[in-house]
Amino acid sequence: MGMAPDTQTAPGPPAKAPAPRAATAGELVRAVGLRWDTAVGALLVAVFVVGLGSTDGFASGENLAFAFNDIAEVALIALPMTLLVVAGQVDLSVASMLGLGSALTGALWEAGWAFEMIVPVVLLAGVAGGLLNGWLVTRVGLPSLAVTIGTLALYRGLASVALGSDAVTDFPQTYAGWAVDTTTIPGTFVTYPIALFLVLAVATAVLLHSTAFGRSLFAIGAQEEAAYFAGIRVKRFKLILFVVTGLFSAFAGIVFTLRYGSARADNGLGFEMLVIASVLLGGVDFDGGKGTLFGAVAGVLLIGVLKNLLTLNDVPNEVQVIVTGLLLVASVLTPRVITTVAERRHRRAANTSPPSDAS
Repeated sequence: MGMAPDTQTAPGPPAKAPAPRAATAGELVRAVGLRWDTAVGALLVAVFVVGLGSTDGFASGENLAFAFNDIAEVALIALPMTLLVVAGQVDLSVASMLGLGSALTGALWEAGWAFEMIVPVVLLAGVAGGLLNGWLVTRVGLPSLAVTIGTLALYRGLASVALGSDAVTDFPQTYAGWAVDTTTIPGTFVTYPIALFLVLAVATAVLLHSTAFGRSLFAIGAQEEAAYFAGIRVKRFKLILFVVTGLFSAFAGIVFTLRYGSARADNGLGFEMLVIASVLLGGVDFDGGKGTLFGAVAGVLLIGVLKNLLTLNDVPNEVQVIVTGLLLVASVLTPRVITTVAERRHRRAANTSPPSDAS
């Protein structure tokens, strides 16, 4: 018998090495986000060091207590706003809900209500306002930006109806003393509203970064339709976020009223810009799906320290508003510029990489 023919094929030329893959926009955005919140934290430290070296009285316990307490309401509202923006939504009515909470506090106190009864009523008003926002977004299908622009005017109008142009100032010292800048935790410069914020910030960070609820919010913000088909109750989650944001905003109205000792319908006017600027400055993507609670907190503290430093140097309030606006623009624009530049570099590297030898 003859030998069977050899079926082994001759070795061919080595396969070409795959060309470097250009990073996707999502990968680049995530890479930028991982560095962005750390950069904001470093900038906060740098501004603080500049204040220590350039401004007398900046490092005093009284000034630090004032500086951080001055952003207490913004900081409180920024916590649920971070979750909301991560999920791809926004609430522009938060400052008006703060004003409504303040106006209700004053109107009910003037009507003779006990303060212990006023607080739950104001908080329920916040829940109702958040529920309205959430219902219009999740059930009617309107965009959150349009809805909350409308309720921004609605809640401020309700505040004017509740209290008019009057100011109520005679609140009990038992409660008002808790929120003022001069009342601190013994041995520290930390006021009680800021201490409450820090506790809530830790709880919010755990919720966002260490639970299935938080992971669902990132999924909704990144790709809502995919999250829905993955079994996430998208509408329910959004509704919860709007309700919690309304609740925190109304509570911030109570804190604001007690801190200044004055309930007015126009309290907190313009605070929505400070809240959103803080969250976006901390690296939370306005399109949703990306961000950290640490970054948002760093953004809040940076704006607070910078505002205090400018005040100590007699910078007019109008200039401070301009600075805040520039920070808001920079927080939205800078990550996108970095991402665009990085994408172009990856494309250039992929197009100019030398071909592998075919021998």
